[in-house]
Amino acid sequence: MSADAERGLAAIVHARVSPKGALENLSQQEVDKLLDRGQGGLYPLFRRCALAVLNSGTMIDDARLIFDAYRDFELRIVREPWGIKLEMHHAPGSAFVDGEMIRGVKEHLFAVLRDIVYTHNEIVARFDLDDPASVTNAIFCILRNARLFDFKGRPDLVVCWGGHSIPREEYDYTKQVGYELGLRGLSVCTGCGPGAMKGPMKGAAIGHSKQRIRDGRYVGVTEPGIIAAEPPNPIVNQLVILPDIEKRLEAFVRLGHGIIVFPGGVGTAEEILYLLGILLAPENADQALPLVFTGPSESAAYFTQLDRFIALALGPEAQKRYRIIIDDAAEVAREMRRGFDIVRRSRRRGGDAYNFNWLLRIPSAFQQPFGVSHDSMSGLPLSMDLPAHERAANLRRAFSGIVAGNVKENGIRLIEEQGPFLIHADRQIAKPLDELLRAFVAQRRMKLVGEYRPSYRIA
Repeated sequence: MSADAERGLAAIVHARVSPKGALENLSQQEVDKLLDRGQGGLYPLFRRCALAVLNSGTMIDDARLIFDAYRDFELRIVREPWGIKLEMHHAPGSAFVDGEMIRGVKEHLFAVLRDIVYTHNEIVARFDLDDPASVTNAIFCILRNARLFDFKGRPDLVVCWGGHSIPREEYDYTKQVGYELGLRGLSVCTGCGPGAMKGPMKGAAIGHSKQRIRDGRYVGVTEPGIIAAEPPNPIVNQLVILPDIEKRLEAFVRLGHGIIVFPGGVGTAEEILYLLGILLAPENADQALPLVFTGPSESAAYFTQLDRFIALALGPEAQKRYRIIIDDAAEVAREMRRGFDIVRRSRRRGGDAYNFNWLLRIPSAFQQPFGVSHDSMSGLPLSMDLPAHERAANLRRAFSGIVAGNVKENGIRLIEEQGPFLIHADRQIAKPLDELLRAFVAQRRMKLVGEYRPSYRIA
């Protein structure tokens, strides 16, 4: 077997594909912008996201391995009398069966095209992305354009977070939880990648099938910086690409009616800190959002350590916002159902929409993109003197930088050129933070394959 095959990289092909229900026509200006390789052009972004989607299913979480393996991959937009086609050269063969592109991959590919064009044309030009209300409106418009609001039922969407690099027993448990959710008619939203993002969808699909639910929703929410390391899994039937990690996180918490957190690494810790920081903000004290941390019995120590870190870094008020359930998938699903009844009553009382939580207040510190660099990481204030929600915001940024250093192309390059990021923190935060991160490394929660070299140092 070749080295490429061992890494999950498939043979390359040339192909032309037609749109499938996402974006069938483009103006000449849009075509020119998509094929513009210069400064401000969209071609590098479009190519990177398209290549990631075509690599769905590969067991690789190093974006550069994918880009290096397919460095000759090219895209062209071909105009025909009835619309457009995408012409690809040196594309991954795993996206095709007998010369035909897999339908789900095709849908994901044109979802990428749809969201890149829409964000450039309608979001960047129309919205002030330094204004919190404007950011929220922009996210709403992106989700609406992706038709995520077509569902008109009661609250039913469970956001599932967790690691893309988890052991088999944890992956199997995520499927069990998804199955119990599916049996209760609930839909699933994840970061769309492998591991704990795929398992709940796979289980829910079986639960839906048993209940003869044919319109189950498997929503994948991603962003350009992470999509290559976590390509959309094949179960996702509604994919949306947000412009950056902060808008992706806001989309999760405004779309979801409840959140389940499975074991994971720094990316999962980043999501937890984002959510707890928002919920700890005084203006969100009355927000109803069920939150459960869960895993199999083998994961009990993981959640004990995570709970201890939250207690020491953020305090007991943060611990009150979640429930830990170990090795009981049915109870997790029942907890979501109970929580959804509270969410429904709360939304009706407040006059809020079921499909987008407008009343949730998100401070600007959680909305503004964090530019990861050695200077920005070392300059993060991680002090016990800050209010708990501000502490959470800065811890979230620290974890975001570590994620970048682990799997994102620009972060990996920064680490190689300048060494690990340096993080400064009060002793009361530094010690539990170091213990948590060391545990992630020891439990191999940082990477899917290969030896992990830490992208950080804590001072």
